[in-house]
Formats: sequence, structure tokens, C-alpha cells
Amino acid sequence: MDYDAMDGLEDLGPRVTVRQATRDRADFTLQNVDLAFANSIRRTMLAEVPTMAIDLVEVEANTSALADEFIAHRLGLIPLNSKNVDDVEYTRECECDQYCERCSVTLTLYAKCTGDDTMKVYARDLVVAEPRPNEWVGQPVITDALGLGSVICKLRKNQELRMKCVAKKGIAKEHAKWAPTSAVGFEYDPWNKLKHLDYWYEEDPAKEWPKSKNAEWEEPPQDGEPFNYGAQPSKFYFDVESVGNLEPDAVVQQGIRVLQQKLATVIQDISGDDNRNGDVDGFGGQRSPDGINGGGDYGMDQGYTTPYGNGGGQSAWGGGGATPYGATPYGQSGWS
Repeated sequence: MDYDAMDGLEDLGPRVTVRQATRDRADFTLQNVDLAFANSIRRTMLAEVPTMAIDLVEVEANTSALADEFIAHRLGLIPLNSKNVDDVEYTRECECDQYCERCSVTLTLYAKCTGDDTMKVYARDLVVAEPRPNEWVGQPVITDALGLGSVICKLRKNQELRMKCVAKKGIAKEHAKWAPTSAVGFEYDPWNKLKHLDYWYEEDPAKEWPKSKNAEWEEPPQDGEPFNYGAQPSKFYFDVESVGNLEPDAVVQQGIRVLQQKLATVIQDISGDDNRNGDVDGFGGQRSPDGINGGGDYGMDQGYTTPYGNGGGQSAWGGGGATPYGATPYGQSGWS
């Protein structure tokens, strides 16, 4: 699919050419923009596109070989469907005390091994509870042919897991579990005409530094061609790979929208307009459920609970992250 300007008309704005599009990958070029703009889109897609991820784990029973915190961390990294994630409110903006059906999705996990063989617990064993903001959000992403999903843990005979998981909306800037992409490939000037790179080599840089496939989309430099000191890059190659929680084109669109919101906030600040009209964090971007400043203490949701505690990360001995000998060296935060 090519979004080039019509033939015979002057190029007046950005131009996008989609080279390849699959369920989990989008390969495209972006032209007629500067390097700062293209790199801003890349960084926004990596760190500021909101998604859903398990943020709280209430442990009712865990007799497996893995600690509660270990399993909670693994659960947090399971990709969850984030289609129409805008239907989900941020926890800090919700009127509930901790979480509700408007700002979260609840999943339950119950598994018990009754046989002599080792039993594997998969992402498919997570059951999404109703109601939820829409019919898509919170569903574990399962892409393998057998429909099993990620392995959570292994159980031996008579071992069991009983957990309640609460998924919330957040961004990768706060924790990698909210990342919508596994990688974002980014390149410009594949022939290095601008000399932005100084290749280290032993004998022949052409042999030791092979050109990428993107070099096929540009003309190679000519022998004896004079160097243009005023040249600027204007064509950029993107390769967006999604983890499955959002389609790659949705990641790009959401990234552009977040960048627009941030730029709008800058314009408002410069113009002296204090009415942010829905600005999420005062900086024009997104934040995780309980971020830094204005959204509660850092890590307000401590990640997991036990039957003996009232809040996340609490043990039978009292406050979050404490032992009978005092506070843990990691403070009071318990991350999933």
C-alpha cells in the first residue's frame, strides 16, 4: 500500500509507503520529515503507547517451586489484548479506592496437578472475569499453533496455584510489561552518504559492514561525487514488531496520537493557556496506573498480596515489604 502524493502534484507533506504488513509486523518508510520528528515517533511507540498488563496479583495458594513474587513477575509479562484500550480508565483517574471494572480487568488462575507427570500451567489457564470495559481488553494473547500461550510455571503432584490477577492500563515508560512492541527497527541513509557513521574496520569496510535491505531503496553514491555539507536525512525506514497486545498499525497510530497530545501541551504552555483539556499527566503524555507525582506514591500498587495481608506486598509480619527483622533493602514496593 502506497500513500504517495498524486502524480504531478508537489510533495507538500509527509509521505508513507507500507512495504510489508502482517499480523505482528509493519515495515514502512516515512519521507519528507526531519530526523527529530521521525525519532520522536520511534521513541513514543516504544515507551508511551498505553496497553493492558497484570499489575496486581493476590495469592490465595501457591505450593509450586516458585516464589509468589517470581510468578507475579511472570504473570505481568504475559501480553494482554489491548484493543480499544481507551475504554479503560487510568486507576489514578477512577473514583474507586483501588480498582474496579472501569479501570481494570480481573483474571483468575486455578491449577492443580493430580497426576504423576509434571503439569505445565499456560496463559490459556487465565480466565477473564466479567464485566470489563469492552469485549477485547484483558484477554491473554495466544499465538502458538496449539493455543497454549506462555508457560507460567510447572507443577508436580498435589501442587497448586490459586491467584487473582488485576490488569491495569499503563505505559512502558513505567514498566516494560506495558510495552506494545518487542522492537522498533529504525534506519536512515543506508549508504552513509551523510557520514553520520564512522565505521571501524580492519581491511575493507564494504565487506565487513554489509548494507541492509534498505539500501535497495536508495541510489548508491557515485565515484567522485562531492560531499554535500548541507544535506539532511529525509527518508526513514521503520520496522515495527508488536508483542501481540496491539496490531502494529494501531501501535503507529497510537504513537502519533500521543505525540500530538504532547506537542499540543507545549503549545498550550507557550501560549499561556492553563486549560489542558484532558491532559493526562501535565506533560502531554501517558502514565502507568500509579505513577510519580500527582498519581500517588511511586509503586502504590505493591504487586502481589498474600492471605495474611491487606495490601499488595504485605506479609504476615505487617507493612508492605517488611520482615520480622525490619524493612527489606528494597523498600515497600513489590512489583509484579
